[in-house]
Order: sequence, then C-alpha cells, then structure tokens
Amino acid sequence: MRTLTLLCAVAAMGWTSAASAEVLRIGHPLCHAVSPAVPGSDAIPENFACDGQPEGYQKGTLWLHALLPPGADERDDLSLIIHSSRFDRLVVYFSYADGAIERQDVRSGDFGTHWRAGGQLAFRAPHRDVPLVGVTMRFDKVASAGLLRMRLVGRGEESTQTTGLATSIGAALVLLLAGAIYNASLAVAVRRQFSAWQAGWAACMILWGGCWSQLHLFFFPRMAGALSSQICTGLSCLAICLATLSAVTALDSQSVNRWLRRAALWLTGGVAALGLPLSLMRSGPIETLGSLLGVLILANLLAVACCIGQAWRRGSAEARSFAGAWSVPMLVLASTEFVDTDRMFWGGGSQILVLFAAAWQTLWLSIAASRSHARLRIERDMARRAEAQAQELARRDALTGLPNRRGFIERVGTVLETSQEQGQVVGLLLIDVDWFKSINDVYGHEAGDVVLAAIARRIAPYESPSCTVARLGGEEFAVMVAGLEGFALIRFAETLRQEISACEHGDLIGQRKVTVSIGIAEASTGGDFRSLYRLADEALYEAKRQGRDQVAIRLLDEPEPTADDLGQVALGS
Repeated sequence: MRTLTLLCAVAAMGWTSAASAEVLRIGHPLCHAVSPAVPGSDAIPENFACDGQPEGYQKGTLWLHALLPPGADERDDLSLIIHSSRFDRLVVYFSYADGAIERQDVRSGDFGTHWRAGGQLAFRAPHRDVPLVGVTMRFDKVASAGLLRMRLVGRGEESTQTTGLATSIGAALVLLLAGAIYNASLAVAVRRQFSAWQAGWAACMILWGGCWSQLHLFFFPRMAGALSSQICTGLSCLAICLATLSAVTALDSQSVNRWLRRAALWLTGGVAALGLPLSLMRSGPIETLGSLLGVLILANLLAVACCIGQAWRRGSAEARSFAGAWSVPMLVLASTEFVDTDRMFWGGGSQILVLFAAAWQTLWLSIAASRSHARLRIERDMARRAEAQAQELARRDALTGLPNRRGFIERVGTVLETSQEQGQVVGLLLIDVDWFKSINDVYGHEAGDVVLAAIARRIAPYESPSCTVARLGGEEFAVMVAGLEGFALIRFAETLRQEISACEHGDLIGQRKVTVSIGIAEASTGGDFRSLYRLADEALYEAKRQGRDQVAIRLLDEPEPTADDLGQVALGS
C-alpha cells in the first residue's frame, strides 16, 4: 500500500510539474513557414502561416514562430524545451522588444551543453532589461514536423523537471538492468529459452532507454541527434519482437491455437519488416509509415493478448504470469492514443511511461520465473528425497528396521577401508537365535516376529561410524565393529548375548527364555568381508556345537600349520 501511494505521489508530481509548462504545437500557438535550404542564410521569413500543416520542409528549412503566452513578456527566466528528433541543424532565436535577437544553435552530432535527460534540448533565454517578445525556431531538413514537441517553462521549473526526469529514467533503467542480469543468469543456470528471450528484451529496453534519454551522450556525444533517433526506432521494434517471441514461445503449444500463434509471429515479422526501413529514413512519408507501424504494434499486442487469454482459459500457469506482466504495457500503449502525455512526468511523455511499463513487465516475469524455478527445485528435491528414502528402505529390513544384507555389505566396505587406513582391528559377529524354529512352530510366526524385533531393539543402539549392525535374514543378525580385539571383543559379544537373553517378549511365548549363539571373526591386519564371514560362520557353528547360548571366536590372521609343525606334532604323539 505504501509503495502504491508513493507511486501515485510521484505521478502527481510529474503531472503538476509539467502542467505549468506551455506546450507549443503547430497551429496552437505555433505559426510556420518553409524556405529552401540556403547555406549561410539566417534571414527569418516575414510571413508565417498559423493554420494548416507545413509541406516540403524535409529537404529544406522549417521555421516555427511561438507567440508568447500572456504574461510571459514580464518574465526573464524562460527556457524553451524541445524534444529531440531527426534534423540536421536547429537554431533558436529569442526576440526582444528593442529589436535585439539572441541566437543559439545545435546540430546533429553536436548538442553542446543544451542536451538534457529524457531526449530534450534546453535553450535558456538570455537575461536582458527589455521584455522577450518572441521565439523562433529553425529546423534544417527535419524528418517530421508532426513529431516535434516543444514547451516554454521557467528556468527553475526546467531544473526541477530535468532532475525529476533523470531520476525517474535512472530508476527504471536500474530495474531493467537487474531484470536483465537475473534472467540471463537464470537462462544459463536452468537453460530456459524463455529467460534468454526475456534477458534479451530487457537488455534491448535498456539500450533504448539510454539512447532515448540521451544518457549515452555522456560517453558518445557524436551520436546526438538524428542517429540516436534512428537507433531508438530500430531498438523499439526489436524490443517488441523479442517480447512477443518470449511470450509466444513460453506458452505451451497445446494451450494456444496454432493459427493464433502464427498470427502473432507474422505480425511480429511485420513490425520488424516495417520498423527497419523506418529507422533508416530521413525523409518521405515517415508519419504515415509511423502510423501504420503503430497499428501493426497494437495488432501484435492484441494477438499476444489473445494467445495469453486462450492459454489461461485452458489452465496454463505461464499464461497467468504473462497476463499480469503484459497488462500494464498494453494499458500504457493504449492510453497514449487517447491521453495527452506531453504534460506528464516532467515532459517525459509516453516514453517514460513505456520505460516504467517495461520495468514492471521484466520484474513481474522475473518474479514469476523465480517462483516457477523455486517450485521446480522443490519438486526436484522432493523427488530426490523420495528416491533416497526408497533406496534407504531397499537397504533396510522391513520388520526390524535394521540394515538388511545389502545395506550391511555396503556399509561394511566403508568400515573395512577405514580400519585398514587407520591400522585398526575389525571383528565380525554373527548372531543366531537358538531354537528359533521351535518358537515359530509352537507359538506362531507372529510371536517369532516379536522376538526378532525385540532382539533388533537391543542391537540397534550400537550403530555408529565404527560399528555396523544388520539383520542378514531369518533369525541371523550381524555386527561389524572396529577398534576392539581379543578380550575386549569377546567381552563386547558377551554383553550382547546377555542383553539379548534378558529381553522380555511379553505373553506371546510365556516365560520361555530366548538365547543366542555368537560367532566372532577377528582380523588384525584387515581382510575382506567374505573371509570374515566364513570364519564367523565357522565360529557360530562351534558355539552351537558347544551347547548354544555361547560365544566362539576365530582369528583371520592365525598362521596355518607348516610341515615342520606337523612333523613335531607327529613326533610328540
């Protein structure tokens, strides 16, 4: 709400600041005359026509004479603001009551100190003790009299309007620059064609804004005048083409009618085909072609609006984003046909409105692209998380929650590598429930599952980076532990055996005690899992043979008996 209020206040300031200026147009109150282009001749024509339109001026000289508004002759601080257009030379004559004439001039490629932000030229009437009675302008080879816009303002108002307009243009260009950089980085990061088109469009609007506002003259003063105006025309047509392509190509082909899409693209091609020669013209039917180009642009925007509306009706999420982005530029372009914008935004007129509409569009679409990208990232992360959970579940035993054989073998590989690097002893414990088949036969498989889950709860707390536990299948469990050897390893196994024997299994098996047998394989210099498992399995069977509910151990590094050892054993026997 505060932002909206601030924007309304800025708009009101732009309106009222320019409203006090006297806008000059041919016929009201400008009179005109046309003369041949004679080099070195500065004679002001005597006869000016105050009605009708000038003709034949494109290859000659157009003279405009301003009748000062009431009370202007009492002021000595007037400035004439002229919006730059295509001409070779411009001379301004300030006439005073005593017959004196003060002359100021600029030419294409050299605006001197007269250029201002917003595509304007400022000519300040010199201070004299006699009243100012008239202002006369001479345009050599001007492209179109209909494109000329002039205002008479006070000198203080000129400074205020120039500062306000420059600030507004700078803010709009900064917003566009942020949008261009963001969309370009997004196009590279996620490889989206739409973001690339959008970045190109924003960059084109930045170039157009900088060229129209004449800010580029800080760096390239020789581009002043007709060349900048021609470049602006080409850039504006290019921007419209890029905006259309970004919108049409981003919409799903299933949500937009094929012929409607083609119509929008054909109209875009028409804008480009007409805009290019128009940007190169210095004479001819420029106003007629400009009006035709305006019609093509409005038709192009209407076709894009129809594409967006049809896609929205068919449920396209992108269409809703485009509707919000394109609504403001469309309203701005439509309003310029019915509203006098010359008095708005410190004289910036429709151009500053278009610049802010472009900033609105690129920011809206940048936010929409960010939301879409964020949503895709969330969906991707959720899919990856679900995949990881599925893979983890595939490595877990459904009944006990312990790693299964597959998960155990994968984790054991890491434990073995770490122990070998650190020179640690590793031990593999195979745990088998005694007389488990009889539990299932007597009390049922549900009771057997309860017993297995209780044993798993006793084993699970030992899970750590140096200790891996698992249910290998059936009634067999396994524990791989690093850093324990000899008596400590046996003691650890005994603790496990006693804890499991102390488990209570509820009323399902009554007072029956459940015990386990544990076989241990110890390797002091490392070893592979297969060798450890074979030795642990042998130790487990040894514990079973010795009466169950016991712990037996085998060492992987025990030296096998040699021939001499066997001979000594034979002699001793």
